[in-house]
Amino acid sequence: MAPPETGPAALLHEPGAAPRYGEHARPAATGEEVLIRVSAAPITPLDRLCATGRSYFGAPATPYVPGVQGVGVVEAGPVPAGTPVWFATAAGMQPGDGSMRAWACAPLHDVVALPAGVDPVLVGALGLSAVAAWMAMTGPGELAPGDRVTVLGAGGVVGQAAIQLARQAGAARIVAVARSGAAREQALRLGADAAVAIEADDDVDTLAARLTAAADGPVDLVLDPLFGIPAAAALRTLRVGGRLVNLGSSAGETAPIDSSTLRSRQLQIRGYTNNELSTAQRREALLHVATQVAAGRLAVEHQPVALADVAQAWDRPGPRVVLVP
Repeated sequence: MAPPETGPAALLHEPGAAPRYGEHARPAATGEEVLIRVSAAPITPLDRLCATGRSYFGAPATPYVPGVQGVGVVEAGPVPAGTPVWFATAAGMQPGDGSMRAWACAPLHDVVALPAGVDPVLVGALGLSAVAAWMAMTGPGELAPGDRVTVLGAGGVVGQAAIQLARQAGAARIVAVARSGAAREQALRLGADAAVAIEADDDVDTLAARLTAAADGPVDLVLDPLFGIPAAAALRTLRVGGRLVNLGSSAGETAPIDSSTLRSRQLQIRGYTNNELSTAQRREALLHVATQVAAGRLAVEHQPVALADVAQAWDRPGPRVVLVP
């Protein structure tokens, strides 16, 4: 029997609007492409940014299927059929369709085989966010056993993954920092030793005092997806030669960092982006994440949602939404 010519998909018809569920042409793998039956497709901040048409990639050609990453099972191509895989796409950044559909195609170099039996929805929820947490800490962060680590933005996927991955790597003390009480409680359940609130009226001095008390000693590494006042406050808790690795700016594009703090402690501020990873580095990091998931040592709050409900789930607050075709 010939495969169907179309299949269910989330389609973005207009930049700035939510995608709508509908039928779209079923892809066919050619050359070094892999055809994948999709099991899980997360809605990530990058997907939403690209769909606005206001990203640095420019307005995408519409209609297109969003989804810069996904998890599924190989149906055809240069990978054995039935292999569970994670895959990446350039949807929204370049012409072409992404992962939010029943079948997707991805270039061979953007496909990573996963351990058998691993939860595809959980791997989809973690995906490149967990890769960023792991690689930022172990690359520019130089995470070592016995380090004291502060995780800013501990309520997000990056922060939740960082707490667990730092503990597995031998961190001696982990301080989680988040705005909501629910996020702080979750951080403690995931293995943080202390949880510190970010208050709306915080200045650098008041937040730094709370972070210092919670750290119970000089901090070696700060993982920072926030920047702004939280980053400036966390810098004051670092030991001489301590490192802050920034991988986001959700609290502000600038931070009130004082020269005396930097100079007196010879601090190091480093930047991180997944975009600079080689294919081999990304593959190795994804396999580390998937292995931890398979062993039951890594999890994250997430919301599985039927693909048909994409329009209602597109801007839903709370845990990461993972579409399930």
